[in-house]
Amino acid sequence: MNFQRLYEYRFTGIDQDVRAAVWREIAPFVHGRMGSPQRVLDPAAGRCEFINAVPAAERWAVDQTDYAERDADPGVRTVVADIMDADLPQGHFDGVWVSNFLEHLLSQEQTASFLERMHAAMAPGGRIAIMGPNFRYCMKEYFDCADHTLVYTHTAIAEHLYAAGFTPESIVPRFLPYSFRGRLPATPLTTRLYLQAPPLWRLLGKQFLVIGRRPA
Repeated sequence: MNFQRLYEYRFTGIDQDVRAAVWREIAPFVHGRMGSPQRVLDPAAGRCEFINAVPAAERWAVDQTDYAERDADPGVRTVVADIMDADLPQGHFDGVWVSNFLEHLLSQEQTASFLERMHAAMAPGGRIAIMGPNFRYCMKEYFDCADHTLVYTHTAIAEHLYAAGFTPESIVPRFLPYSFRGRLPATPLTTRLYLQAPPLWRLLGKQFLVIGRRPA
C-alpha cells in the first residue's frame, strides 16, 4: 500500500500547520501523564507532530515511510525503517508513545511482537502510552480508513501490555475525538480547553489512552 498517497488523500483539506499546533497542546499533556520521560521514542512517528512537540531531552522518530511533509526538529533523531527492523538501543528509553498504529498491523501476533520489542528497548520503570481508535465507540466509522485491519478496545490493549511484560497503570477508554473532522473544531485553543475537561472526554472521546509501565 502506498501510504504516502493514502495519507495525502486522507488529510486533504486539513492544514498541516493547524495539525502541528494542535499536537503542541496534546504532546506536553500526554508527556506529563507518562511521568515526564526524558528519552522518548515514537515508533510510528508519521510527520513528527508529536515528537517535535514533546518536551524531552532525547527524542527518536521512527517510521517506515519517508514523508515529504515530514519536518522533524533538528534535535529529533529520525530513522526511516520498519520499527521491527530499526536499530534501537536496548533498555534505553523511559518513554514510548504509540499513536494510531496497532490497528494497522496484520495480526495479534504482530502486535505482541511489537510490544515485546518496545519492552526490550525500554529502561526499567519507563512508561509506554498507547492511543488509538476504540472500536467500542467508533465502530460505524472504523473501517472508513483503508489501512485499518485489526480492531481494539482499551481492554484488549491493557491485556496486550500485560502479556508483553508491562503493568497497566492508567486506562482511559475515551480520550480524544476520532479525527480532526469531528464535531469539536480542532484548534489549539479548543484542544487546550478539551484536555482540561475530562467530562467532555466521556462525551466526545472515541480514542483510548492506555499507559503501561515496565516494572523496575
